[in-house]
Amino acid sequence: MQILLCFSLGFLILDSCTGHTSFTCEPVHVQWCHGMPYNSTFFPNMLEHYDQHIAVVKMKPFMPLVSLRCSPEVHLFLCQAFVPECTDHTRVQRPCRELCERVLSDCSRDMLTFGLSWPSELQCDRLELCRGSAVSGVEVTTSSSSLSSSRDLGFWCPLQLKTRPGQGGSFLGAQDCAPPCHNMYLKPQEVQFAKTFIGVCSIVCLCATLFTFLTFLIDVKRFRYPERPIIFYSVCYSFVSLVYFVGFALGNKAACNEPSLPGRVKTAVLGAQSRVCSLLFMLLYFFSTAGMVWWVVLTITWFLAAGPEWSCEAIEKKAVWFHTVSWGLPGALTVVLLALEKVEGDGLSGVCFVGLYDLTTLRWFVVAPLAISVLAGLSLLLAGIMSLNRVRQVIQHDERNQEKLKKFMIRIGVFSGLYLLPLLVLLGCYLYEQAHRSRWENSWIHRHCQEYSIPCSRHSVEVEQPELSLFLIKYLMTLIVGISAVFWVSSKKTCSEWASFFKRNRKKDPISESRRVLQESCEFFLKHNSHVQHKSKHYKSSSHKLKVVSKSMGTSTGVHSPVTSNHGNTPVSTVVHNHCIPSQSISDPHRSSETSAQECVVSAATERRSKTDTSSRISSHTQSSHRLTPKDDSLQADQSSFHCINNQ
Repeated sequence: MQILLCFSLGFLILDSCTGHTSFTCEPVHVQWCHGMPYNSTFFPNMLEHYDQHIAVVKMKPFMPLVSLRCSPEVHLFLCQAFVPECTDHTRVQRPCRELCERVLSDCSRDMLTFGLSWPSELQCDRLELCRGSAVSGVEVTTSSSSLSSSRDLGFWCPLQLKTRPGQGGSFLGAQDCAPPCHNMYLKPQEVQFAKTFIGVCSIVCLCATLFTFLTFLIDVKRFRYPERPIIFYSVCYSFVSLVYFVGFALGNKAACNEPSLPGRVKTAVLGAQSRVCSLLFMLLYFFSTAGMVWWVVLTITWFLAAGPEWSCEAIEKKAVWFHTVSWGLPGALTVVLLALEKVEGDGLSGVCFVGLYDLTTLRWFVVAPLAISVLAGLSLLLAGIMSLNRVRQVIQHDERNQEKLKKFMIRIGVFSGLYLLPLLVLLGCYLYEQAHRSRWENSWIHRHCQEYSIPCSRHSVEVEQPELSLFLIKYLMTLIVGISAVFWVSSKKTCSEWASFFKRNRKKDPISESRRVLQESCEFFLKHNSHVQHKSKHYKSSSHKLKVVSKSMGTSTGVHSPVTSNHGNTPVSTVVHNHCIPSQSISDPHRSSETSAQECVVSAATERRSKTDTSSRISSHTQSSHRLTPKDDSLQADQSSFHCINNQ
């Protein structure tokens, strides 16, 4: 009877399910047992440990007995008890009764010193008698006569999915465990198709949102409040689509970890294990949440404009509060998730997000914000449309304005439908996933318990797994939301703005353009000078007094004409500034306009060097004996050409 009880405790894996249909040994990873004459083991052991890491934790208190060498066989006994030997892929070698009695007799005093109690599962009278060796062999079979388990042991993390202790990851409730990198529910060919589909959708969304933002940059004043949040909403989904495109380009490099030990598989990143994964998560979650908040802000501004009839200026004064809420709330949620280490790698899209394996996090950080934003935005939108409808009834006699208001209401309705419909479908996908994921996970455990050598459920499990279409719809609705902004900016005015933008930016020859401008300017001043000279002939020379006001700011680079006033003999440097009289109009009227343009450039450059002096000089010519000669007139005309460029 004692032998049967020992067997029932030792073969709990056969009791937890109807029996493994295949027997799988696994390499020994416990460092304390690397010196044993065997290197493969099988779990569970006789102490009901289904994992080597748990066996290490339970074995650690007994290791001082090995260090003290209280018994020459204590090391072998502990390893055979906690990490049993697996031989020939059909038998498990466990310690026998005589070996247990010798070790217990030799180490009982030291156990009292360290306060250790002998485990009840290792009571010597419950072990099998030795048969010519220190161990007893137990054959693992799948007979139907095996004892049934009295309880369901749940999920035990297999050795292939174990992570390093202290990284904070958990999978299906098991600590230091991570989900496999490849999708748990889809086939490899389905996974590859989904990756390509997500990459194409991200490119389309990125192009659409960038077009909306660039249209805004061409004419910033066109998009005022209440429609300005559409631009910020487009910017948010530009980053969302960019992150998905980066994940598509990187493959699984950011979302998955390489196996740390032989025999293990790639696992999804959990927590703060990868900086690239954390960065992708921050950008994706922050901008996706900010996009939803900006949608609510857009409905608020529309309601303020339609209901209380706020002006654009009044709404714009609240822009600081809009930005504070729209950027601050997503930022706070992102920081909280990083502090809780809820980052999870997605092997399907190649990015990192939240709630992919943790239902609680999905419920409170993804589904709840999405549902609140949809309800709030829909309520405000309906209230605004009702207000606009009342306005339309008031102005029913004004057919022109009524038609404009009707078109505006149709635009709002279509745009809101293009945004709300994907969000509602996405919310439905999340709710469906939350309701069925537990059954999907149980089905996955049932299909892979024999592969991973973990206890199977003793209850009958109905195999259920999601379809590929669910994942495709979820990612499509996540990205297609940003495309709806294109509808708002699509109009004839947008086409004309882009056409005029490209027309303004045509390449022009800078040399010919400058020559044309100078030629036109100097021809204008030639005509102006001839008109002034024609008028000056009607004035008598005796009554005409020429006043020249100098605006020279510094040392003049022109030719100085020393003149004396009626009150003294002080020479004054005269420079004419207010008229452009090219020199060829007096000296050589046959010179080409191109030469005169070059002289204008030279004279303008000379004048710019003369503007460093802050003093101004005023000189007047009286009817004295020092009258200006024709030569002096020509000189002053040359000096007046300094201002050809400045007067344009």
